Amino acid sequence: MGHWHVFRHIRPRVFLLPALAIAAALLFATFKIWIPGLPFFPTKTIAATPADMEMPYGEVRIPTSDGEVLSAWFIPGAPGRGPGAGLTLLFFHGNSGNISSYLRAAVIFHQLGLDVLMPDYRGFGNSTGRPSVEGTQIDAVAAWDWLLHVKELRPDQIIIHGRSLGGGVAAYLAARTEPRALILESTFTSLYDVVKAEHPWLPVSLLFDEETDYDVRDSLAGLRIPLLVVHSPDDERVRYSLGRALYESYAGPKRLLRLKGSHDTGYLEDKEEYVNGLRDFLKSLKKPS
Repeated sequence: MGHWHVFRHIRPRVFLLPALAIAAALLFATFKIWIPGLPFFPTKTIAATPADMEMPYGEVRIPTSDGEVLSAWFIPGAPGRGPGAGLTLLFFHGNSGNISSYLRAAVIFHQLGLDVLMPDYRGFGNSTGRPSVEGTQIDAVAAWDWLLHVKELRPDQIIIHGRSLGGGVAAYLAARTEPRALILESTFTSLYDVVKAEHPWLPVSLLFDEETDYDVRDSLAGLRIPLLVVHSPDDERVRYSLGRALYESYAGPKRLLRLKGSHDTGYLEDKEEYVNGLRDFLKSLKKPS
């Protein structure tokens, strides 16, 4: 029997706490490795193109500073004197699908007279790479640079627009550039706040840091450009209180567009209010200051 009989007298709880500590450490390490890709659910298949919505467009390839190539569409605004004429909307979509998932929004922007650049983040659609918070920020800078250097636009001709997670990307870019305006639609104060509100029992502070979160409120702190916050109290994914907090904390000129409907389709469920709100905001940008 050797010395194995000694262990008969050692209670199991002697090993319990160290085992739990090791398990917790392994779980935390796994989370830290896994969490950078957690918010993203990309789709590779392009389900439709602007041509399917009777819009002219160009397919664009945008190189990033770290060697990836983004797939994007550039959609000219509808001819005429819409309130968006002479302005370009740089649109950052949400955390799932790809640019083909947001064509109904593109139609609205197009009909308002806006030129639209819709890039796919790395790992989405036909873009190379794998998505991460830092990666989307690099992608945003690349799309901005493309508008400045290829389309030869001035910063005051560009409106940055982010929907849902794209609002975090948009706010990051706006804080580092000087666009004409910023639109945040169904956007949060931070991913930390979204998860904490829904899962207060999780050790959220251990999971998120500056490399795995978008601190939108911090990005807005130094901005004074016109801001439009679009949100619905019916939003089931990003609480209305988070969008409202962005609006209330902003020190620059601002407007709040309150919609009805869900997170993904509120802009369609309350389409008339959405279109009128965007139109009024665009008109305000062209008034003498």
